[in-house]
Amino acid sequence: MKGIIKTAVAAAVVVGVAAQPHIHGHRHLHAKKHDQSHAEKRDTVIVTEVVEGPTVIEYVLDGKKVEPAKAKEGIDKGLYVVMGSTKPSFSAPPLALSTSIGGAEHGGQFFEVSTSAPAPTSSSAPPPPPAPSSTSIPAPVQNAATGIDVNFPSGKVKCNKLPTEYGAVDITWVGTNGWTTLAKFGKWVKGAAIDNIESPISGGCEPGMMCSYACPPGYQKTQWPAEQGATGQSVGGLWCNDDGFLELTRPEFPKICEQGAGGVYVRNELSTSAAVCRTDYPGNEAMTIPVATSPGGTYPLTNPDSSTYYRWQGKATTAQYYVNNAGVSVEDACVWNSPKFPSSAGNWAPCNIGVGKSEAGETYISIFPNLPTSTAVLDFDIEIVGDISGTCWLKKGQYSGNNGCTVGMKPGGTATIVFKNSS
Repeated sequence: MKGIIKTAVAAAVVVGVAAQPHIHGHRHLHAKKHDQSHAEKRDTVIVTEVVEGPTVIEYVLDGKKVEPAKAKEGIDKGLYVVMGSTKPSFSAPPLALSTSIGGAEHGGQFFEVSTSAPAPTSSSAPPPPPAPSSTSIPAPVQNAATGIDVNFPSGKVKCNKLPTEYGAVDITWVGTNGWTTLAKFGKWVKGAAIDNIESPISGGCEPGMMCSYACPPGYQKTQWPAEQGATGQSVGGLWCNDDGFLELTRPEFPKICEQGAGGVYVRNELSTSAAVCRTDYPGNEAMTIPVATSPGGTYPLTNPDSSTYYRWQGKATTAQYYVNNAGVSVEDACVWNSPKFPSSAGNWAPCNIGVGKSEAGETYISIFPNLPTSTAVLDFDIEIVGDISGTCWLKKGQYSGNNGCTVGMKPGGTATIVFKNSS
């Protein structure tokens, strides 16, 4: 089985601008040599309307373009695996506006933009969230995790066990001994792009592998090498050296999990559980990192700060989450292919959430259908409430925008993504 790259290239059309914006898309893209069966984006401006131009989908296999029909046939037959279904982005309206996302053909996307609003002062650890406004749902205490604030002793912990005593979360259902992504390439050469990457789908972390891991809700991994894939792959995690010990890939960050920018939460007002699954990025982009929400519970959703978080080919990146139907367990939801729900969970979940704090200091939150991958319709409603710039909701399969919506969170504020029973 070979990894095939799926690239979506979108144009942005800005109508009614007072100054020409600097627009670029950031994309999540992988081009790996794989044997695995899963895992497959600024200037200040006044904007009155932002829409997307046409999107072109391209597939590349072994460095050569493949016709979409042939690529789809190979994917359907299991001959190819999509390594990183890329999602372009473009500048969204400023905080004063709430906008809908473009047409269905563009698939799941999350948009961010900088505005003239000053960015908050950054620090290594975000302050506790402020008291919410009257429209916000109270923020919870973040989930405790063993060793989350303990420095990782680089080169002294064996690779044969996930280091849960330092904050990593055991993902038992993926089949890779608790790790989220295993990237095998034999030798890590500082300063040289990584090539000939393989991703085992079973077994554990072994010498010559970059081993990625999950962190608790509200936290994200800190480790990824400066050296990334030679043909656009993203690589993240701890390095297993020749002696079988784990090394930090960013020694300046001695804790392997850290909080994001904060301020964004998910609240479950359903009568049953609901699974939210983040993609492992940098890594294979499979949606394996879970937030298991229970009725009445409120949970932090990791909000990456684009000014300090992972950059793909110099471009800022954000977090993408997959929202599954009510009652689907994380074991059935937070996977690429869900045997129990093959057309409505995992990579085919009905809905996506995008979250990220822009380099200018504003947080943007999106909800949108998982198109064109899935035609499933979420069986509950979603609404974003709190210190936000406008309205954004999903009710009975219909979004407040034409095909999804995006809102900005006011600096210093909080926002809660509420799951509700359809009325």
